[in-house]
Parts: sequence; structure tokens; C-alpha cells
Amino acid sequence: MSKKVIIVGAGLGGLSTGLRLASRGFEVTILEKNSNAGGRLNQIKEGGFTFDTGPSFFSMTYEFDELMQDCGIQTPFEFVELDPLYTVNFRGENQNYYLYKNVQKLAEQFADKEPDFENKFRAYLKYCESLYNDTVDVAIKQNFDSLFAYVKALMQVNPKHLPVLLKSFWNQAGKYFKSKEVRQIVSLIAFFLGRTPFDTNAIYTLLSHIEFTHNGYYNVKGGMYKIVEGLVDELKKKGVTFLYNTEIVGFEEQGGELSSLLDQNGRKHHADIFVINSDAAYFRGKVLKRKKFSEPKLKKMSWTMGYLTFYIGINAKLPQVEHHNYFLGNNYEDYSRDVMKNPGTLEKPYYYVNVLSKHNQECAPEGHEALFFVCPVPNLLYKKDWSDKDEIIDSILKDFSERIGEDVSSKVVFRKVYTPKEWEQQFNLFAGSGLGLSHDMLQIGALRPKNFDEEFKNTFYVGASTIPGAGLPMAVISSKLTVERVMGYSKVN
Repeated sequence: MSKKVIIVGAGLGGLSTGLRLASRGFEVTILEKNSNAGGRLNQIKEGGFTFDTGPSFFSMTYEFDELMQDCGIQTPFEFVELDPLYTVNFRGENQNYYLYKNVQKLAEQFADKEPDFENKFRAYLKYCESLYNDTVDVAIKQNFDSLFAYVKALMQVNPKHLPVLLKSFWNQAGKYFKSKEVRQIVSLIAFFLGRTPFDTNAIYTLLSHIEFTHNGYYNVKGGMYKIVEGLVDELKKKGVTFLYNTEIVGFEEQGGELSSLLDQNGRKHHADIFVINSDAAYFRGKVLKRKKFSEPKLKKMSWTMGYLTFYIGINAKLPQVEHHNYFLGNNYEDYSRDVMKNPGTLEKPYYYVNVLSKHNQECAPEGHEALFFVCPVPNLLYKKDWSDKDEIIDSILKDFSERIGEDVSSKVVFRKVYTPKEWEQQFNLFAGSGLGLSHDMLQIGALRPKNFDEEFKNTFYVGASTIPGAGLPMAVISSKLTVERVMGYSKVN
């Protein structure tokens, strides 16, 4: 008889884990707090508009390919490669920089900013490639049973990389580039990890290799939520059950194992094995009542920043705006250094604009555009009051209008806002931290919350706040590592 597995949370980590386990013959049930699957990888469909709510592009498509091969299925959505990857505009400049994967095309745009840019950039990417090749399999794509095992693995890494452990992403970029514009553009990717270039370790410059030379960035035809819809369809084909509007608030244990989980309506959910896709630190404290993860202890951990996201439908087309766009302010360095703790200014270091309807016309009514804005802001540990959200948004829309030469504010027919409060409430994100625990040096690898429970032998974790970390491909890798844990437990029990 197949063993029954309950997965708490239908984010990408939970869906990927469910697909792998169902393909191995487990009876899988997925419990989800919200009324649909996806977690932060979700969508808003209102007023004739469709918006990606969270992730709007991704890299490392080969991790998705490996997932499909592992489960014996065809990829149920269509990748769309981005080139240029995105555009960048600096306040006060009319020029848009197009981030092409072709280094020669990229270099032409920086001739007057960074002398000998092409050779410098190639040297930078060559080192990033070396860093990636020497660390990804050792430190990212494997489980660690102990801190000793982790340290032993790190000792296998080429010692030439030791200096980067003592640098920030910003300082490492400064080793190769002198102009502030190039350093800012190169270091933008640090924000994708939920922190800034000034408090993100230089080891993550390996992401530049993935970004420009190894795989690049991709969308999905029809919007990012097609990933979720495709995986849910495949899970249902394999007999996986989904129970929505089911939030876990308690538990029962027996003999050193979890025996059941209790939902908000008092219903008990029994299984042989439990996988938690809810935030690994938050769930341990909030539901399992672990002292190590109590609220005072969680506050002392290092969390990612919050995100102010807003979804704007306008009754006009914007041919002058590309699909993925970054707008940088004049205070990039000053504000970025303090974005986590300084909520007092309307001027932001940058904001991102996604025009989903640019290449997916079905995502907006005819003659309209669907705009998704993201701005890094302090999480709720540093800014609890968001009554000024509309003032902040209006200032960003004003700045955006000035930069593109068209008054967007007067054309708004739909507007929806998520502050860190909404992100916290909807997805159980501690303090509204957009990507969960940060990736500082004391919270990576074996130093992150483990993907196996400290007390319950039949309980495991998957997702952003456990190994290997935040991001869509990381969630897929996390599912593989978690399934290894589940299989190991299942063989001896």
C-alpha cells in the first residue's frame, strides 16, 4: 500500500515536491490556505486585466527540464527567452540601456560610461562562471546532515574564491567597473535575492553568469501563472488531491512523529509523511511552537526586504515601454544602503515595471495595457504603518510618466495594491518579508532552517526559507533535495 503524504502549501516548492512524490507512487494531498495554488507565483485577473503578482521572469530553465524528466512528463507550459533581458533607465537620462546577452551589443551602449567595457565585462563574467562551476554542485545542490558535513563540502571549493566571502556584491562589481551606472546595473540582480548589493555577499555574483551567459531569463507564454496551471493539471492526472481554503493552525504527535495537522475549522488531516511548503522558520514557530523559532527569535534573524507591488490597468498602449524595465533613481547608493530601515522618503532606489500585455495581448482589453510595478521597501519590522501607500504609488506613477513622456496617471482604469501587510497576511510571510529569510553568510547552506524537522522524523520542509534558498529555480531544486529526504525516511520506515 502506498504511503500517504500531506504537503502544506501549494507554492512552486510544494507543487514540484508533490509531482516528484506522486511520480514515485506516493498518495499525495496538498493543503492550501488560499483559494488557488501558486503561493507568491500567482496572478490577479480582474476588470479584464491579468497580472503576474510576484515573479515575472526566471532563469535556470534546465531545473524545470530536469523536474519534467524526473516525473516522466512533457513541460506543460512554453518558455519564452528574453533578449534583451530587461531595460534600465537612470533618472535624468533619456537613454534606455538594453541588457543584451550579446556582449558586443551591450558594450556599444557603455562606450562613453566605461572605457574598455567589453573586455572588463568578459573578465567579470569569466570569474562569475568559475565561481558558479566551483560552488553550485558543492554548496547548493546537495543535502547536508550536519554543520560538519557542510564545512567539509565547502573545503572542496577552490580556495581562490575565499576573498569573495569577505566582500559585498557592490565591492566585487567595483573590482571590475568604475562607472556608477555600470556598477548599479550589474548589481541589480542582488535585489532579486531580497536584499541590496551592499549587504549581499559577493559569492552571489555567480548569478551574473546565469544571467548573461549560462541560461539567461525567460517568461512563460500567457503569463507566469501558466507554470502553476500546468503543474496542477499534471498533479491531478497523477491523482493528487487539492484542498483549498485550508490553513493549518495546530498539530498532533505520537511516538516522535507528526500524526496529524489541524486546520482552522478543527478538521484533522492524517498522513504517514508531512512536507511543509509554508515558510520553514515561520511554520516551526507559529504552528509547531518551537522556542528556537518564537517571534522574538524570528525578529533576530535576517529577513529579506518587503515589496510594495501595485497592479495598474490603463486605457492606452505604451509602445515606448518594453516588457521588463528598471527605473533607477539618483539616490541608488544612499537609499539602497538603508532601504531595510529607512521608510521616510518617497524617492526609491529603483522600481520595476512589467508590461505583461506587451507580448500577451489577451492579458488586457483591446487598446489597454496591464502594468505591474515592484518597489523594494522596508518590511514590517521597520515600517508597520502603510497608510501612506497611495502617496508613494502616486509619486512613482508621476516619475514613470515623466520618464516615458506620457501621463499614465490620467489613464488608470484599474488599480490594486499589495503592501508588505498584504504579503504577510495572504502568504504567511513573517513581517511581510518578500522572499523569507535572507541569504547572509550565517543563513546559507546548512545554516538555513533544515529541510528535515528537528523532532518529527516524518516531517520535511521545502521552499524559500530552507535550502537552497529563494527563487523559482531554487524552489525546484529544493523539491529535489526534500524528496531525497522523504525517500530516505520511507525506505527505513
